[in-house]
Amino acid sequence: MRKKRVLRVLGRGLIVLVALFLVPGVEFLISARSFASYRYAPPAAKRLPAVAPPVHAPGKPTVAIVVGNAGANVADTLVPYDVLASTGKFNVYTVAPERRPLPLLGGLDLVPDVDFVQLSRRLDGRAPDVTVVPEMPSDKDSDRRVIAWLRSTASRGLVMSVCTGARLVADAGLLDGREATTHWYRLSGLQDAHPAVHWRRGVRYLDDGNVITTGGLLSSVDGTLRVIERLAGADTAAAAARTVGWRHYSPGVPASMPKSRLSPSNAIVHLLNLGYRSRTSTVGVVLTDGVGELELASVFSPYAEVKAARTVAIASTATVRSRHGLTFVPRARLDGAGDDVDRLMVPGTTAAANPDPEIAAAARRAGVPLEYPHRQPGFAFDPVLRSMARTFDRPTARWTSKILEYRSADLGPSGPSWPWTPTLRLALLGLVGVAALAVVRITARLITTGSLRSRTTNREADGSPDGGRNTLDEDEEEP
Repeated sequence: MRKKRVLRVLGRGLIVLVALFLVPGVEFLISARSFASYRYAPPAAKRLPAVAPPVHAPGKPTVAIVVGNAGANVADTLVPYDVLASTGKFNVYTVAPERRPLPLLGGLDLVPDVDFVQLSRRLDGRAPDVTVVPEMPSDKDSDRRVIAWLRSTASRGLVMSVCTGARLVADAGLLDGREATTHWYRLSGLQDAHPAVHWRRGVRYLDDGNVITTGGLLSSVDGTLRVIERLAGADTAAAAARTVGWRHYSPGVPASMPKSRLSPSNAIVHLLNLGYRSRTSTVGVVLTDGVGELELASVFSPYAEVKAARTVAIASTATVRSRHGLTFVPRARLDGAGDDVDRLMVPGTTAAANPDPEIAAAARRAGVPLEYPHRQPGFAFDPVLRSMARTFDRPTARWTSKILEYRSADLGPSGPSWPWTPTLRLALLGLVGVAALAVVRITARLITTGSLRSRTTNREADGSPDGGRNTLDEDEEEP
């Protein structure tokens, strides 16, 4: 009897726990799957806009920044591009297996300057002097074509991997027997996949002759400055660092970096944002002609990397040209801005200095806040991270800085001390599950009680010998 009661109590407790976590668990799985499909969602525009590739200057070294047919990481692609292009001493091209609109992480669609064949024609069959390999989403066909090109062509020049772009460079066999690095969050997985590579943690970049590997995301600034040192000199590299506002340039050697690892608090913040905020928060990013490539990356990358919000590219024109000539295709038009966004952000110092009344009018119509993050000079990511701390919370902004490998970010004093919005959403979903269980139990009890009363009434009417008494076994309890 006692054992049965203990088991019954434990069973009921287990049912309550399942009810408590069932609805939040389902919501988490839906949000995680939804965000995964959003990160590199195919562009809405399938046709190639009528934009001409940039003019080639024969006397300059050529840098090819590779974008796979399934896309590439927005910061890994645009940050090196901007740093290199700002010097004016390189032909800098974005290149892909096929020239068509391709997604950068976070919903920014890029039209590559050239494809592999067109680049070969421009260089008369020579390899580019430098090839930059950013992180790319795993795609069997795209990976195959990029890896083949790295082996046959890029390997004849200097190759620089950014973040988990090291995966493709390693798959091409270009890192075997070498020291290499990558993003700290993915390093263990690459160690298992490529044991012939001597992976190192806690370095911003490693220069091994004709291959340079960098850590994650903003470590690419240091790796790119190293490339500039080698091809154009330290003075040019120092000038490039000043131009983009990078205060951490370390001539000749990589700047120090802690050996980062995932902490329990990081994991909790990450899961809260992914499961209980990412589907409900959307930032509209308004693209304007002349915007800096690094400025674009500073708005799209932070939210997508930590999965805290979705970003959508908005413009008033069919295409937008960046400061150094890249072409982007927006996914939404400005006249419809605000229908599905919580706020509008307009990246770029040029846009901040000359605000467009049409953008302000669109924000007013939609009833959403309007923000120009780059009103002041400096490194473009700083104001965006401060905005994230202020509008979301400081732990999310700190986690973002860690993922970006930008530990020195000044987040400012404002902002919630914890991600309370997703935490409360998690708690409410748990209560919904418990409430649903209570409703089910009460309904079942009412049905059972009604059934017993009906049986008793029937027995009394039939004159049954037990006089209508409810005969339950001793060990049976009414639910």
